[in-house]
Amino acid sequence: MYIVKAEVNQVEKIVDMSVRAFETDVGVGGAKGDCPPEFDSVEWHKQMAREGHLYQAMTGKDLVGAAIVFLDEAEKSVYSGRIFIDSVYHRKGYGIRLMDCIEKNFPWAKEFNLDTPCWNERTNAFYKRLGYRIIKVEDGFIFYRKRKSEPNTIRNFT
Repeated sequence: MYIVKAEVNQVEKIVDMSVRAFETDVGVGGAKGDCPPEFDSVEWHKQMAREGHLYQAMTGKDLVGAAIVFLDEAEKSVYSGRIFIDSVYHRKGYGIRLMDCIEKNFPWAKEFNLDTPCWNERTNAFYKRLGYRIIKVEDGFIFYRKRKSEPNTIRNFT
């Protein structure tokens, strides 16, 4: 798997994938409609692509997922605002590979940050498994951080 910046012409496929991915959250603690803001918005995803934050996750020529990534080179940090894998690829290791790609794609970063809803059993277990540590809980979200100096449990996966 590898990640590349998404082009605006890929956004509709990515949004379809986002809808399929986040609709599965009902099975992991979410209520119907418990989806991230703009998860189904073509315009918002186009804006993220134009600003260089939208990355597509590729396996060969197949689009399997995407991530919204914000870089802060001055602070040497990466914030994953959202990651998702198309539901047809769930539970096959693609999420692990996507997180590994994000970490490897920005070798200058010293830390990786993200957040996820408290109710989402799947994502909370997933990030803990990958070595992310809880830094705070606020307004129904758990905020995680992983520092490069901490052991990485996913390097040998790919």
